[in-house]
Amino acid sequence: MLKRLSLFVATALISLSQLSLAAPASAPYTIDTLSEGLAFPWCLAWLPNGEMLLTQRGGELLRLASDGSVKATISGVPSPFVKSQGGLFDVLVDVDFASNQRIYLTLASGPAKANATELYAATLGETELTDINLLHRVTPDKDTPVHYGGRLRQLAGGDLLLTTGDGFDFREQAQDKFNQLGKTLRLTSSGQPAPNNPFADGTQGDPYIYTYGHRNPQGLAVDSVSGAIWLTEHGPQGGDELNLITAADNYGWPAVTYGLDYSGAYVSPLTEYPGLTQPVVQWTPSIAASGLAIYQGDQFPQWRGNLFSGALVEKSVRRIYPEGDGWGQEILFQELDERIRDVRMGPDGYLYLLTDSEQGRVLRVRPAAPVVSNQ
Repeated sequence: MLKRLSLFVATALISLSQLSLAAPASAPYTIDTLSEGLAFPWCLAWLPNGEMLLTQRGGELLRLASDGSVKATISGVPSPFVKSQGGLFDVLVDVDFASNQRIYLTLASGPAKANATELYAATLGETELTDINLLHRVTPDKDTPVHYGGRLRQLAGGDLLLTTGDGFDFREQAQDKFNQLGKTLRLTSSGQPAPNNPFADGTQGDPYIYTYGHRNPQGLAVDSVSGAIWLTEHGPQGGDELNLITAADNYGWPAVTYGLDYSGAYVSPLTEYPGLTQPVVQWTPSIAASGLAIYQGDQFPQWRGNLFSGALVEKSVRRIYPEGDGWGQEILFQELDERIRDVRMGPDGYLYLLTDSEQGRVLRVRPAAPVVSNQ
């Protein structure tokens, strides 16, 4: 599977005008509201007992029952820097949670003139966090309250992947291998650089860096079957990207891009260049690609192996699937007319969505009930 995906990356770059947006094997579904009245929910994660953890950008970590009802607001969460795009971001349940009760959080940390993305580890009790440790603060600090990245995933061996944004005003630093803006970082669960990182000895780049040349990556997923790492990132005006992540690769920002600056000027006259990795899919105009999931469940066998990206501006979810020598797409859930911040596959095989608003919701997508004949 991974070999096939790599071939697609080398041969298929798809723009919006080339897409087949009507998937032939799409699945009928029903959407249930599990929780509502949430203040800008950002991330959803499951505990082994079926309960859920949910972050709200303002700094709250909620414990939800399996039916979506709020059981507790967890105390002890480090206070984030909440301004513009800043706040509390991802929550991740450690692969060994049953034995260590450990979770991880990412957030924006101040002060305003020297803020950064931070990664914490903590022990989760019923209603509070204890043993809170700052594992990593992204360097250098910046004075812009935007482009934090902040997505977090754990690899099979226990290492952590953390996305970082370029800080908007510092986009050239995404190409600088000696700082951590505009990167994916790979860390051990204790916060050290992974020993097999591309620049582990520090002579050719920062030891934490796994990939570089990113703008503001807010979608990150690891395929539980193939091990492939996928990432979505926001472009400027156009040029949102879906990327297949390979250690040491340079994904081009801002040296190459399919998007324009907000002034209408070119960020770069180049859309590709030798040695820079092309996106698997690019979206122009922008859809504002957000949370990312890979579906490997049994509830929707038609969707198995497909990617699902939230789209904040388009107010949809994009289903992305192999089609011939390229990729097809289907636009889903536009009937909600809501910004989709996160997309997750639950342990029950259903798809879960977080809507991004001051009255945000947790939604569950399940197969439509079968039609019962009256004959």
